[in-house]
Amino acid sequence: MQPQLRSATSSDLTLLVDFIRQFYAIDHYPFDADIARQLLQHVIEDDSLGRVWLIDYMEKTIGYVVLTFGFSLEYRGRDAFIDELFLLDAYRGQRLGSQILQFVLDACPALGIHALHLEVERSNVAALHLYRRHGFAENDRHLLTHLIDIP
Repeated sequence: MQPQLRSATSSDLTLLVDFIRQFYAIDHYPFDADIARQLLQHVIEDDSLGRVWLIDYMEKTIGYVVLTFGFSLEYRGRDAFIDELFLLDAYRGQRLGSQILQFVLDACPALGIHALHLEVERSNVAALHLYRRHGFAENDRHLLTHLIDIP
């Protein structure tokens, strides 16, 4: 049986925020439910920002994927980040991640995406293996981040 991905709506926000809480707890990322809800609502309501999909499997919602859009001269136009990909622990290691990645890759041409990026913790060996199998490759660059505090 294959997982089914469906576009998230505002009625899914409570479930999505709970998934994000669980996801962020894995690597001890800071989490604020109100901010997560606001940002998700923004992406759900504005297709120019990206897509949010819920992952359904065997009549249960077991995770989510967030794809956010950017633009790059180097990559010849629209690029995107798999900003978040989360599966409940009980569903990891069953090749579902592979099917979910393929869904996102297949969606890229219709969305005008020329390059797809993602980040993974170096310690997440299983995810690194999955992503490499799907054609994601490391490059000689480091992703650096400067957080901008906007009042």
